[in-house]
Amino acid sequence: MQQYIFIIGLILLVISCSSDNSSELETIPNIPKNEQETVNPLEEFPGGTTSINNKSPKAFNFAARGLNNKQLSDFGAGNSFFTQNWVSAPASTTARDGLGPFFNSRSCSGCHSDDGRGRTPLFDGELSHGLLLRLSIGELDNNGFSLPDPIYGGQLQDQSILGIKTQGNIRIVYKEKTTTYPDGITVSLRKPMYAIDNLGYGKLDARTKFSPRIANHMIGLGLLEAISEETLLSFSDENDTNNDGISGKPNYVFNIREGKKTIGKFGWKANNPTVEQQVAGAFLGDLGLTSELFPKENCTSIINCNEIPNGGTPEITERILRTTTFYSQTIAVPLRRNFDKPNILKGKTLFNQVKCNACHIPKIQTGTHPIKLLSNQIIYPYTDLLLHDMGEGLADELPDFDATPNEWRTPPLWSIGLFQTVNKHTNLLHDGRARNVEEAILWHGGEAENSKNTFINLTAVERGLLIDFVNSL
Repeated sequence: MQQYIFIIGLILLVISCSSDNSSELETIPNIPKNEQETVNPLEEFPGGTTSINNKSPKAFNFAARGLNNKQLSDFGAGNSFFTQNWVSAPASTTARDGLGPFFNSRSCSGCHSDDGRGRTPLFDGELSHGLLLRLSIGELDNNGFSLPDPIYGGQLQDQSILGIKTQGNIRIVYKEKTTTYPDGITVSLRKPMYAIDNLGYGKLDARTKFSPRIANHMIGLGLLEAISEETLLSFSDENDTNNDGISGKPNYVFNIREGKKTIGKFGWKANNPTVEQQVAGAFLGDLGLTSELFPKENCTSIINCNEIPNGGTPEITERILRTTTFYSQTIAVPLRRNFDKPNILKGKTLFNQVKCNACHIPKIQTGTHPIKLLSNQIIYPYTDLLLHDMGEGLADELPDFDATPNEWRTPPLWSIGLFQTVNKHTNLLHDGRARNVEEAILWHGGEAENSKNTFINLTAVERGLLIDFVNSL
């Protein structure tokens, strides 16, 4: 019944907006009326009928609208496993023991605070902030996974259980560089350089490179999962046959459940095919907890894991993995703010003229999904989930399945304007180097070079309008 009431209200809103905003549109300066974006009331609901109305600091904490009572119970159970701390084994809390021996956080929410976005460390040695360092010798195994550092593994863990020496600490030094617009306005961009201090077990392999990754916000993951492979392939133009300079491609990654490669949708390199595999991988890599998907302890030659008590085999039970996955799939997308305001509409026009929408595709229809509520939804995530060459400036020097060092997945832009409210920062890009939307745009290169240059040549007012539009998403 709730869903039907929501749809009726949406229809009334469409009628209201189509009649009430025409005079506002006529007042938008500098853009011919026939090129102006009109109000699309459906864009207020980026998660379709599952969207929720909340713009508070807890905006990313709510269940998708329309879940039934059984699903809400699973959502609550998954939320508890996501937010509460895990402990080392053996412990009286047997359902939550097995942490480590190495880890980055004691809980999922340690990196995804309030289900939001992680950030860069505020000081050297700060723990549980949401920035990770992937480690690889730059080669792939037979299934396409990156080969880890032989001593420290595939991810630096800066925490450990009692009695085990930690692996090391992340240190970041920023080098500032200045970009000057044609109108003389300057913007300082910061380029991060990474080091690992206090290595606990000797030097890294001489071939090992770093790939920093910031924890993404958790909203709408099930809706993204519900986008069909056919739809994603329809966005792809790997050989740039239309000569627009954009050549997005899917990343085919190893799907553990299916035992074969399928299209990746999650992670900064689209290196996970499903929410479940993303969740299980995070349990292992970030908390040191095994599951049926990743049953091997997060150990290398550093220590003998057989001598350390564990929390069971596996430590993440089928129920914990199932409910935590369900929780991650069904966190609601909040409504848009100010989507119908004249300045936002003008910014939308500029966003499209600059061709940001070539990769940040606004509107997608989901396919079928085991969670029926997520099926056949019209959503506005502003992504194509494909890999794009973003230029040398953002390259991390590591391959990841089919992703080259220069290639990154287009991140969804929905709710980007709520990061400050939820997480008290606006750090963007895969490593948080951009301190706001403007800096993120100016870091774009490769396939986005032309769009960046077009943005640079806008007037200061126009640049501000485009940024205002992005922050309304």
